[in-house]
Amino acid sequence: MSLESLARYKSGVGKIIACVFLLGCLFAYLRLPSYAGKLEPLTDAQRQLSSRLRGHVSELSSVIGARSLTKSPGGLERAASYIEEKFSAAGLKPTRQSFAVSGYLNDGIFGASHATQSTANIVAEIAGANGKASEVVIVGAHYDAVQDCPGANDNGTGVAALIEMAKSLAHQKFARTVRFVAFTNEEPPFFRSDDMGSYRYATSCKERGDNIVAMFSLETLGYYSDKPDSQKFPLPALAALYPKTGNFVTFVGNIESRDLISICASRFIAQTKFPTQTLAAPKELTGVDFSDQLSFWRLGYPGVMVTDTAPYRYPFYHTSQDTVDKIDFDSLARVSDGLNAMVRELAK
Repeated sequence: MSLESLARYKSGVGKIIACVFLLGCLFAYLRLPSYAGKLEPLTDAQRQLSSRLRGHVSELSSVIGARSLTKSPGGLERAASYIEEKFSAAGLKPTRQSFAVSGYLNDGIFGASHATQSTANIVAEIAGANGKASEVVIVGAHYDAVQDCPGANDNGTGVAALIEMAKSLAHQKFARTVRFVAFTNEEPPFFRSDDMGSYRYATSCKERGDNIVAMFSLETLGYYSDKPDSQKFPLPALAALYPKTGNFVTFVGNIESRDLISICASRFIAQTKFPTQTLAAPKELTGVDFSDQLSFWRLGYPGVMVTDTAPYRYPFYHTSQDTVDKIDFDSLARVSDGLNAMVRELAK
Protein backbone atom coordinates (compact mmCIF):
# COMPACT_ATOMS: atom_id res chain seq x y z
CA MET A 1 0.00 0.00 0.00
CA SER A 2 1.40 3.38 -0.96
CA LEU A 3 1.81 6.14 1.57
CA GLU A 4 -0.94 8.06 -0.19
CA SER A 5 -3.27 5.07 -0.05
CA LEU A 6 -2.37 4.45 3.58
CA ALA A 7 -3.14 8.06 4.39
CA ARG A 8 -6.54 7.82 2.69
CA TYR A 9 -7.21 4.54 4.50
CA LYS A 10 -6.33 6.02 7.89
CA SER A 11 -8.41 9.08 7.14
CA GLY A 12 -11.39 6.89 6.26
CA VAL A 13 -10.98 4.78 9.39
CA GLY A 14 -10.65 7.95 11.45
CA LYS A 15 -13.90 9.29 10.04
CA ILE A 16 -15.66 6.01 10.80
CA ILE A 17 -14.36 6.01 14.37
CA ALA A 18 -15.42 9.63 14.78
CA CYS A 19 -18.91 8.86 13.46
CA VAL A 20 -19.24 5.86 15.78
CA PHE A 21 -18.07 7.99 18.70
CA LEU A 22 -20.49 10.78 17.89
CA LEU A 23 -23.30 8.28 17.42
CA GLY A 24 -22.51 6.79 20.81
CA CYS A 25 -22.57 10.24 22.38
CA LEU A 26 -25.89 10.95 20.68
CA PHE A 27 -27.25 7.65 21.98
CA ALA A 28 -26.19 8.43 25.55
CA TYR A 29 -27.53 11.98 25.29
CA LEU A 30 -30.91 11.29 23.74
CA ARG A 31 -31.88 7.86 24.92
CA LEU A 32 -33.06 6.94 28.40
CA PRO A 33 -34.72 3.81 29.90
CA SER A 34 -36.27 1.45 27.37
CA TYR A 35 -37.89 -1.97 27.22
CA ALA A 36 -37.91 -4.34 24.26
CA GLY A 37 -38.94 -7.61 25.89
CA LYS A 38 -41.98 -9.79 25.37
CA LEU A 39 -45.52 -8.78 26.18
CA GLU A 40 -47.13 -10.28 29.22
CA PRO A 41 -50.60 -11.84 28.76
CA LEU A 42 -53.48 -9.40 28.84
CA THR A 43 -55.17 -9.45 32.24
CA ASP A 44 -58.94 -9.65 32.69
CA ALA A 45 -58.91 -6.04 33.90
CA GLN A 46 -57.02 -4.95 30.80
CA ARG A 47 -59.50 -6.77 28.56
CA GLN A 48 -62.32 -4.83 30.20
CA LEU A 49 -60.30 -1.63 29.86
CA SER A 50 -59.76 -2.39 26.16
CA SER A 51 -63.53 -2.58 25.68
CA ARG A 52 -64.16 0.70 27.49
CA LEU A 53 -61.43 2.45 25.50
CA ARG A 54 -63.04 1.23 22.29
CA GLY A 55 -66.33 2.70 23.45
CA HIS A 56 -64.82 6.14 24.07
CA VAL A 57 -62.92 6.25 20.78
CA SER A 58 -65.99 5.06 18.88
CA GLU A 59 -68.13 7.76 20.46
CA LEU A 60 -65.62 10.50 19.68
CA SER A 61 -64.72 9.45 16.14
CA SER A 62 -67.80 7.65 14.81
CA VAL A 63 -70.75 9.22 16.65
CA ILE A 64 -69.44 12.76 17.23
CA GLY A 65 -66.95 12.68 14.36
CA ALA A 66 -65.32 15.89 13.12
CA ARG A 67 -64.53 18.29 15.97
CA SER A 68 -62.70 21.45 14.98
CA LEU A 69 -63.56 24.98 16.07
CA THR A 70 -63.05 26.34 12.55
CA LYS A 71 -65.02 23.70 10.62
CA SER A 72 -67.17 21.68 13.05
CA PRO A 73 -67.69 23.66 16.28
CA GLY A 74 -70.81 21.65 17.08
CA GLY A 75 -68.81 18.44 17.12
CA LEU A 76 -66.14 20.06 19.28
CA GLU A 77 -68.77 21.11 21.81
CA ARG A 78 -70.35 17.64 21.85
CA ALA A 79 -66.94 16.15 22.55
CA ALA A 80 -66.40 18.61 25.41
CA SER A 81 -69.78 17.67 26.89
CA TYR A 82 -68.97 13.95 26.57
CA ILE A 83 -65.72 14.41 28.50
CA GLU A 84 -67.50 16.45 31.18
CA GLU A 85 -70.06 13.69 31.57
CA LYS A 86 -67.39 11.03 31.98
CA PHE A 87 -65.42 13.09 34.51
CA SER A 88 -68.62 13.67 36.48
CA ALA A 89 -69.55 9.98 36.34
CA ALA A 90 -66.12 9.21 37.81
CA GLY A 91 -66.99 11.34 40.83
CA LEU A 92 -64.96 14.37 39.83
CA LYS A 93 -66.20 17.95 39.47
CA PRO A 94 -65.18 19.18 36.03
CA THR A 95 -64.90 22.87 35.29
CA ARG A 96 -64.49 24.76 32.04
CA GLN A 97 -61.81 27.23 31.18
CA SER A 98 -63.65 29.07 28.45
CA PHE A 99 -62.02 31.56 26.11
CA ALA A 100 -62.63 33.23 22.77
CA VAL A 101 -60.52 33.36 19.63
CA SER A 102 -61.00 35.56 16.58
CA GLY A 103 -59.57 36.07 13.12
CA TYR A 104 -59.99 32.51 11.86
CA LEU A 105 -62.05 31.93 8.73
CA ASN A 106 -64.38 28.96 8.45
CA ASP A 107 -61.90 27.18 6.20
CA GLY A 108 -59.31 27.42 8.95
CA ILE A 109 -57.07 29.94 7.20
CA PHE A 110 -55.99 32.92 9.23
CA GLY A 111 -57.44 35.94 7.48
CA ALA A 112 -59.16 39.27 7.78
CA SER A 113 -62.33 37.91 9.36
CA HIS A 114 -62.77 39.00 12.97
CA ALA A 115 -65.58 36.61 13.83
CA THR A 116 -65.22 35.49 17.45
CA GLN A 117 -65.67 31.87 18.47
CA SER A 118 -65.68 30.43 21.97
CA THR A 119 -64.27 27.13 23.15
CA ALA A 120 -63.04 25.58 26.39
CA ASN A 121 -60.59 23.33 28.15
CA ILE A 122 -62.20 20.76 30.48
CA VAL A 123 -60.46 20.44 33.86
CA ALA A 124 -60.94 17.97 36.72
CA GLU A 125 -58.76 17.85 39.83
CA ILE A 126 -57.85 15.51 42.66
CA ALA A 127 -56.48 17.76 45.38
CA GLY A 128 -53.33 16.69 47.16
CA ALA A 129 -53.69 15.56 50.75
CA ASN A 130 -50.63 16.83 52.63
CA GLY A 131 -47.64 19.15 52.47
CA LYS A 132 -47.00 18.37 48.80
CA ALA A 133 -50.47 19.43 47.67
CA SER A 134 -48.99 22.53 46.04
CA GLU A 135 -47.02 20.30 43.66
CA VAL A 136 -49.17 19.62 40.60
CA VAL A 137 -49.11 16.72 38.13
CA ILE A 138 -51.05 17.45 34.94
CA VAL A 139 -52.28 14.74 32.58
CA GLY A 140 -53.67 16.19 29.36
CA ALA A 141 -54.97 15.21 25.94
CA HIS A 142 -56.40 17.36 23.17
CA TYR A 143 -59.97 16.54 22.19
CA ASP A 144 -60.13 18.46 18.91
CA ALA A 145 -59.28 16.78 15.59
CA VAL A 146 -57.76 18.16 12.44
CA GLN A 147 -60.41 19.56 10.07
CA ASP A 148 -62.67 17.00 8.36
CA CYS A 149 -60.96 14.12 10.17
CA PRO A 150 -62.77 11.68 12.53
CA GLY A 151 -59.66 11.66 14.71
CA ALA A 152 -59.86 8.15 16.14
CA ASN A 153 -56.17 7.83 16.88
CA ASP A 154 -55.42 11.56 16.81
CA ASN A 155 -56.58 12.09 19.41
CA GLY A 156 -59.53 9.93 20.41
CA THR A 157 -57.08 7.44 21.90
CA GLY A 158 -55.43 10.06 24.11
CA VAL A 159 -58.80 11.32 25.35
CA ALA A 160 -60.00 7.77 26.01
CA ALA A 161 -56.89 7.05 28.09
CA LEU A 162 -57.40 10.35 29.95
CA ILE A 163 -61.02 9.49 30.79
CA GLU A 164 -60.14 6.01 32.05
CA MET A 165 -57.24 7.32 34.11
CA ALA A 166 -59.50 9.89 35.76
CA LYS A 167 -62.04 7.18 36.50
CA SER A 168 -59.42 4.89 38.04
CA LEU A 169 -57.74 7.52 40.22
CA ALA A 170 -60.72 9.69 41.16
CA HIS A 171 -61.28 8.26 44.65
CA GLN A 172 -57.66 7.78 45.66
CA LYS A 173 -55.65 10.04 47.95
CA PHE A 174 -52.33 11.48 46.81
CA ALA A 175 -49.71 13.75 48.28
CA ARG A 176 -49.50 15.77 45.08
CA THR A 177 -52.43 17.37 43.29
CA VAL A 178 -53.42 15.63 40.05
CA ARG A 179 -55.25 17.48 37.29
CA PHE A 180 -56.83 15.95 34.22
CA VAL A 181 -57.19 18.44 31.39
CA ALA A 182 -58.84 17.93 28.00
CA PHE A 183 -57.38 20.62 25.76
CA THR A 184 -59.07 22.31 22.84
CA ASN A 185 -57.39 23.85 19.78
CA GLU A 186 -54.26 21.71 19.51
CA GLU A 187 -54.60 21.13 15.77
CA PRO A 188 -53.99 23.63 12.94
CA PRO A 189 -54.66 26.48 12.46
CA PHE A 190 -54.06 26.94 16.19
CA PHE A 191 -50.95 24.79 16.64
CA ARG A 192 -47.96 26.75 18.03
CA SER A 193 -50.14 29.82 18.53
CA ASP A 194 -51.27 31.55 21.72
CA ASP A 195 -54.78 30.27 20.94
CA MET A 196 -53.88 26.65 21.67
CA GLY A 197 -56.04 25.53 24.56
CA SER A 198 -52.98 24.19 26.34
CA TYR A 199 -51.21 27.55 26.07
CA ARG A 200 -54.22 29.35 27.49
CA TYR A 201 -54.28 26.84 30.35
CA ALA A 202 -50.52 26.91 30.99
CA THR A 203 -50.65 30.72 31.02
CA SER A 204 -53.36 30.67 33.67
CA CYS A 205 -51.23 28.27 35.74
CA LYS A 206 -48.27 30.64 35.47
CA GLU A 207 -50.38 33.61 36.50
CA ARG A 208 -51.57 31.71 39.59
CA GLY A 209 -48.03 30.65 40.43
CA ASP A 210 -48.86 26.94 40.16
CA ASN A 211 -45.95 24.62 40.91
CA ILE A 212 -46.30 22.13 38.04
CA VAL A 213 -43.77 19.35 38.62
CA ALA A 214 -44.85 17.22 35.67
CA MET A 215 -47.07 17.53 32.60
CA PHE A 216 -47.97 14.59 30.37
CA SER A 217 -49.50 14.98 26.93
CA LEU A 218 -51.29 11.81 25.81
CA GLU A 219 -51.01 12.04 22.04
CA THR A 220 -52.03 9.49 19.39
CA LEU A 221 -51.59 6.28 21.38
CA GLY A 222 -53.35 3.52 19.46
CA TYR A 223 -51.40 2.30 16.42
CA TYR A 224 -48.79 -0.47 16.64
CA SER A 225 -47.29 -2.68 13.96
CA ASP A 226 -44.99 -5.71 13.92
CA LYS A 227 -44.13 -5.20 10.25
CA PRO A 228 -40.44 -4.60 9.49
CA ASP A 229 -39.58 -0.98 8.66
CA SER A 230 -42.96 0.23 9.89
CA GLN A 231 -41.24 2.89 12.01
CA LYS A 232 -39.93 6.10 10.43
CA PHE A 233 -37.82 8.88 11.94
CA PRO A 234 -37.48 12.65 11.60
CA LEU A 235 -33.70 12.31 11.49
CA PRO A 236 -31.87 9.48 9.67
CA ALA A 237 -29.36 9.09 12.51
CA LEU A 238 -32.15 8.06 14.85
CA ALA A 239 -32.76 4.96 12.74
CA ALA A 240 -29.44 3.64 14.02
CA LEU A 241 -30.53 4.07 17.64
CA TYR A 242 -34.14 2.97 17.68
CA PRO A 243 -36.18 -0.04 16.50
CA LYS A 244 -37.43 0.06 12.92
CA THR A 245 -40.54 -1.90 13.85
CA GLY A 246 -43.31 0.35 15.13
CA ASN A 247 -44.60 -1.72 18.03
CA PHE A 248 -43.51 0.53 20.91
CA VAL A 249 -44.76 3.56 22.80
CA THR A 250 -42.44 6.55 23.21
CA PHE A 251 -41.82 9.09 25.96
CA VAL A 252 -40.61 12.27 24.25
CA GLY A 253 -39.42 15.51 25.77
CA ASN A 254 -37.07 18.44 25.48
CA ILE A 255 -33.65 18.45 27.14
CA GLU A 256 -34.99 20.23 30.21
CA SER A 257 -37.50 17.39 30.76
CA ARG A 258 -34.85 14.66 30.56
CA ASP A 259 -34.98 13.71 34.26
CA LEU A 260 -38.78 13.55 34.20
CA ILE A 261 -38.67 11.25 31.18
CA SER A 262 -36.21 8.97 32.92
CA ILE A 263 -38.23 8.72 36.13
CA CYS A 264 -41.58 8.21 34.44
CA ALA A 265 -40.44 5.78 31.75
CA SER A 266 -38.77 3.67 34.44
CA ARG A 267 -41.96 3.55 36.47
CA PHE A 268 -44.07 2.84 33.40
CA ILE A 269 -41.84 -0.09 32.40
CA ALA A 270 -41.86 -1.45 35.95
CA GLN A 271 -45.66 -1.51 35.93
CA THR A 272 -46.35 -2.81 32.43
CA LYS A 273 -43.97 -4.79 30.27
CA PHE A 274 -44.87 -3.01 27.05
CA PRO A 275 -42.21 -2.09 24.45
CA THR A 276 -41.03 1.39 25.38
CA GLN A 277 -38.57 3.89 23.93
CA THR A 278 -37.53 7.34 25.15
CA LEU A 279 -36.18 10.50 23.59
CA ALA A 280 -34.89 13.70 25.18
CA ALA A 281 -33.82 16.07 22.45
CA PRO A 282 -33.67 19.76 21.55
CA LYS A 283 -37.14 21.06 20.81
CA GLU A 284 -35.91 22.07 17.36
CA LEU A 285 -35.80 18.41 16.32
CA THR A 286 -38.87 17.86 14.14
CA GLY A 287 -41.61 16.04 16.00
CA VAL A 288 -40.38 16.63 19.54
CA ASP A 289 -42.87 19.47 20.12
CA PHE A 290 -45.80 17.95 18.22
CA SER A 291 -48.38 18.29 21.00
CA ASP A 292 -49.54 20.23 24.03
CA GLN A 293 -46.35 19.79 26.06
CA LEU A 294 -44.98 22.57 23.84
CA SER A 295 -47.22 25.11 25.56
CA PHE A 296 -45.86 24.17 28.97
CA TRP A 297 -42.25 24.31 27.74
CA ARG A 298 -42.89 27.85 26.54
CA LEU A 299 -43.62 28.85 30.14
CA GLY A 300 -40.79 26.90 31.73
CA TYR A 301 -42.68 23.82 32.92
CA PRO A 302 -41.42 20.25 32.43
CA GLY A 303 -43.53 18.28 29.95
CA VAL A 304 -43.47 14.89 28.26
CA MET A 305 -45.40 13.62 25.25
CA VAL A 306 -46.43 9.96 25.36
CA THR A 307 -47.16 8.76 21.83
CA ASP A 308 -47.08 6.00 19.24
CA THR A 309 -45.04 8.56 17.20
CA ALA A 310 -48.03 9.60 15.07
CA PRO A 311 -46.89 10.63 11.52
CA TYR A 312 -43.69 8.60 11.82
CA ARG A 313 -45.71 5.38 11.95
CA TYR A 314 -49.41 5.95 11.39
CA PRO A 315 -50.24 5.97 7.66
CA PHE A 316 -53.68 7.52 8.27
CA TYR A 317 -52.42 10.51 10.25
CA HIS A 318 -54.53 13.64 9.59
CA THR A 319 -56.69 11.92 6.99
CA SER A 320 -60.33 10.91 6.72
CA GLN A 321 -59.14 7.31 7.20
CA ASP A 322 -58.21 7.88 10.85
CA THR A 323 -61.04 5.63 11.98
CA VAL A 324 -61.73 3.33 14.90
CA ASP A 325 -60.95 0.13 12.97
CA LYS A 326 -57.27 1.15 12.76
CA ILE A 327 -56.75 1.11 16.53
CA ASP A 328 -55.08 -1.72 18.45
CA PHE A 329 -57.18 -1.52 21.60
CA ASP A 330 -55.40 -4.29 23.48
CA SER A 331 -52.11 -2.41 23.12
CA LEU A 332 -53.86 0.83 24.03
CA ALA A 333 -55.19 -0.89 27.16
CA ARG A 334 -51.70 -1.99 28.17
CA VAL A 335 -50.33 1.51 27.63
CA SER A 336 -53.22 3.16 29.48
CA ASP A 337 -52.84 0.75 32.37
CA GLY A 338 -49.12 1.49 32.61
CA LEU A 339 -49.67 5.25 32.47
CA ASN A 340 -52.28 4.97 35.17
CA ALA A 341 -49.84 3.18 37.47
CA MET A 342 -47.06 5.64 36.57
CA VAL A 343 -49.14 8.68 37.50
CA ARG A 344 -50.30 6.99 40.71
CA GLU A 345 -46.71 6.45 41.77
CA LEU A 346 -45.64 9.95 40.76
CA ALA A 347 -48.51 11.55 42.64
CA LYS A 348 -47.59 9.70 45.82
